[in-house]
Amino acid sequence: MALQFEAFSAGGLAPGWNLLVQGHSDSGEDKFEINFLSEAGDIVFHIKPRFSSASIVANTFQGGRWGQEEVSTVFPLVLGEPFEMEVSSDAEHFHVHAQEHKVLQFAHRHRPLAAITRVQVLSDHRLAQVELARRGLSWGDGGY
Repeated sequence: MALQFEAFSAGGLAPGWNLLVQGHSDSGEDKFEINFLSEAGDIVFHIKPRFSSASIVANTFQGGRWGQEEVSTVFPLVLGEPFEMEVSSDAEHFHVHAQEHKVLQFAHRHRPLAAITRVQVLSDHRLAQVELARRGLSWGDGGY
């Protein structure tokens, strides 16, 4: 799979960050994943839609091995059509939405959250937009 997007934040990407990925699932292969990584390079949150089984898989890869896989069968993505996935985080969980449907809630397995410093989107699908934003940011002093 090709690296389509990568971002780094020294202050950490959880909690409070929101990742939005829009694209087009133009092949029958499961060639799309999102990884949040720690400073040490562990994958602290891995999410992969599997079109072949109409499921979304989440896991961690820490200390050289995969953790217990969590699978959601809520799968609103349709092969051959545009898709939108959104990943956000609070103090306890990652939250995953696809096509505006909540598909997964994944408890944080890595602490401290500030050590989650990098996010990658790997895909052989066509991605139209990837946006990473910190929620709750305000621009200016609000007096305009």
